[in-house]
Amino acid sequence: MIKVVFIDLDDTVFSFSGFVKKTMHDGFEKFGLKPYTDEMFSIFEKTNNELWKCIEQNELTFQQLCNIRWNMIFKKLGITFDGVLFENYFCTELRNSAVFEPHALDLINYLRTGYVLCAASNGPYEQQYNRLKVGGIDTYFAHIFISSAIGAEKPDKAFFDYCFTELRNNGNEGLVPEETIIIGDSLTSDIAGGKNYGMKTCLYTKGKKCDSDYKWADHIVSDLSDIMRIL
Repeated sequence: MIKVVFIDLDDTVFSFSGFVKKTMHDGFEKFGLKPYTDEMFSIFEKTNNELWKCIEQNELTFQQLCNIRWNMIFKKLGITFDGVLFENYFCTELRNSAVFEPHALDLINYLRTGYVLCAASNGPYEQQYNRLKVGGIDTYFAHIFISSAIGAEKPDKAFFDYCFTELRNNGNEGLVPEETIIIGDSLTSDIAGGKNYGMKTCLYTKGKKCDSDYKWADHIVSDLSDIMRIL
């Protein structure tokens, strides 16, 4: 029986892609860059995903990502501008944003009444915690597990070791991975990390087409509301 639910934040609870599109549009206008088009988002997404995979594989730190991300994106877009300056603008906007995925609030309200609900996110602690606060849901979580505060990122075993130690020391003695589930959008971070630790897993695809790699997940949903029928 599932007792504890871990849920990812970016592109699971919060619509990171929705935030990025708005911030690129507004930021390019603010700094006098060429007008944003939707094709530009695909460049951001590909570059950002590649950099985060490097973080998951311990080949890059978050600070290093911040130093190079927008310079790489601007180079691909043919834009001459200070990428670090735009990164600072981007992160400030992100820290104060709370754009939710469809049905995310319904799911959070459902989970917090029947399970020990835990946020599980890679990223800077203050940024992620403030977004939960801005969204009015920070108090809905029994634990907020953020990689920068833990010193390890999903899918590392060390990330989950820390989480389970905290849970067992705070009212969940004897908790085993089989009594937990992790919900997230990333096969390499959420699903692989949870599966390798012995947890149940639920992949949120946001309607994207599934391929053979998706077999990692115990459950696959295209809409967050579907999870309420699973748990």
